[in-house]
Amino acid sequence: MKKAILFGANGYLGRHIAHFLKEQQIEFIPTGSAETSIDNYDNYLQIDITNNADLQQLDFNVDYVFAFAGLTGTGSSPEIIENFTKVNEQGLSNIIACCESANVGRLIFPSTRLVYKGVENTPLKETSEKEAKTIYAKNKIACEELLAQSKVAYTVFRICVPYGNLMDSNYSYGTIGFFIGKASKGENITIYGDGSLKRTFSHVSDIAQAILQSVKFDSTINTVYNIGSNDTLSLLEVAQLVADKYDVSVEFGEWPEAALKIESGDTIFDGTKLKNTIGYNYQESLGEWVDCI
Repeated sequence: MKKAILFGANGYLGRHIAHFLKEQQIEFIPTGSAETSIDNYDNYLQIDITNNADLQQLDFNVDYVFAFAGLTGTGSSPEIIENFTKVNEQGLSNIIACCESANVGRLIFPSTRLVYKGVENTPLKETSEKEAKTIYAKNKIACEELLAQSKVAYTVFRICVPYGNLMDSNYSYGTIGFFIGKASKGENITIYGDGSLKRTFSHVSDIAQAILQSVKFDSTINTVYNIGSNDTLSLLEVAQLVADKYDVSVEFGEWPEAALKIESGDTIFDGTKLKNTIGYNYQESLGEWVDCI
């Protein structure tokens, strides 16, 4: 039986990775910074990835290490920058060091659309130009470099905009969660500008299954992949889907200066590299998913 360690088991992506690890009968140790497991795993361990003593509790002689722990957000105060760098970069560095001292098959790391410089109406390949406008994006670029310079076999998966939830009915994550949160209360959805910015929207089930299928292939070792989907839509198109579902309207507002500074433009993912490598066919449709909420 394959074995794994999962860091970030209480997080949005981590919970879904855990779900499919269990479904595929891969034995795993779920860990997180909180005292308890949201999903009541009996073998859950509270681990601070910035603390090497905590990491020593774990046996890293496993097939997979999923490094899904970390901080997200757009803050820019000195305190936030320091904390993000400590948790995201130093935390991963500590995990890498443990992996290098053990017999780890592979380290799997989730990255983000925010590492890219957006290009209008242009699908972004893994080699496209990078531009980090937030500390979170800078952390992700630095973490990708840490992996590339390490002695550990790794795979990086860049994720654009995830949506969906197999674990519960809470859709509070990200862009679509914001739209649903407003509309489900009977409030109109407000979008900045004209809503023409485009994103690739990937269902969390497709994300998790594509990742777990990929790690079965030796050809995906030491490689970076975009995770694609069946849906590249403008923010206005997505807002309208949700608004129609809840019988509310879409309103337009001026860009706040702070939000405009960190906006990356269109981030459309070219996912052909991964699809051609593992033959994964994305199952989910955003429109059908919204209809079924």
